[in-house]
Amino acid sequence: MRPLIAVPARFSAGASALRYAAEVAARALVEAVWRGGGEPFIMHPAAEVAERLARCDGVLLPGGGDLHPRHYGDANEHDALYDVDDEQDAFDLAVAEHALAAGLPMLAICRGLQVVNVVLGGTLRQHMEADHRHVVHRVVAEPGSLLAKTASELTASCYHHQTIERLGSGLTVTARAADGTIEAAGLPEATGWFLGVQWHPEDTAATDPAQQSLFTALVQASTGTLNLRTAAVAG
Repeated sequence: MRPLIAVPARFSAGASALRYAAEVAARALVEAVWRGGGEPFIMHPAAEVAERLARCDGVLLPGGGDLHPRHYGDANEHDALYDVDDEQDAFDLAVAEHALAAGLPMLAICRGLQVVNVVLGGTLRQHMEADHRHVVHRVVAEPGSLLAKTASELTASCYHHQTIERLGSGLTVTARAADGTIEAAGLPEATGWFLGVQWHPEDTAATDPAQQSLFTALVQASTGTLNLRTAAVAG
């Protein structure tokens, strides 16, 4: 049985095959979870987060538009903000908060890492003067970190114009870009497995084993949750 990996859907104004507004997940992301041995569960952004996540074994918090700055105490809105959605924000924040509290294994990608940082009391820089959109660069993990145990050196495919400014409580930096931008973070004291990356490993996971290993590690950690859940039902 494949562990069930929750992937919060992203709102889309339209999808030609569907003719209407859509809820979507990046195909590359879903395929990376599947290759890693997981069963992707595209999760509708709605209420009852805890009850619905109770049937899941892990969480993949994906990239997307910008988080509204009021969530990290910033009253200003930079002109570069895009695709801000209150419903999406509320759902992603609730998913991250519950996953952390429940100890569910979680891989947080790009916006996902920023959401986790905000849930833990951190802040974001709303716009980087030299952003990392369409940027590919080398990332080296901090020795001894969870990222280093998964893949110590990677070529990161980035697409972000925001970054972590102040780290949330408990987060530690596990990789930086050459310009000092935080590219990965861990939670050493987390109840469950957690890895957050600012780049998009799904972009090259089909051909780069180091990037695929991040998804495979999430699925492996989630297998432990599946086994515990199955034993609880059987018992």
